[in-house]
Amino acid sequence: MAVLLDTHVWVWWLSGSDRLPRREAAALDDLAAKGQLRLAAISLWEVQMALAKGRFVPEDGFERWLRTAAAPETIQVLALDVPVALALNSLPERLHADPADRLIVATARAWRCELATHDDTLRKLRVAALWKA
Repeated sequence: MAVLLDTHVWVWWLSGSDRLPRREAAALDDLAAKGQLRLAAISLWEVQMALAKGRFVPEDGFERWLRTAAAPETIQVLALDVPVALALNSLPERLHADPADRLIVATARAWRCELATHDDTLRKLRVAALWKA
């Protein structure tokens, strides 16, 4: 099954952050080699916003980082399309109002991906199938 990365997991994985356990990083490397990693398009915007706010500053510069991080050989970026919009409509009300999180969850549901996230709220609510390394 394909795995959709929450924005923070994507950034941690590709930046070599120690916030991502080694076991998970290795498992993501294996999934990438098999072409099984996915990313919601909203994550591209979310990472750019983190850059604009100074919360994320890639060593090689943002343009180089993003072109590599979102390259087809790294991950498949999933569009905001009709199935995702329909999945948004079926999200439970208890899911918080953060539009990026809602789109990420809806994308995981619409594309039938497991969700790799460290977001406590998303993990507790179990609004998408959760990935486990």
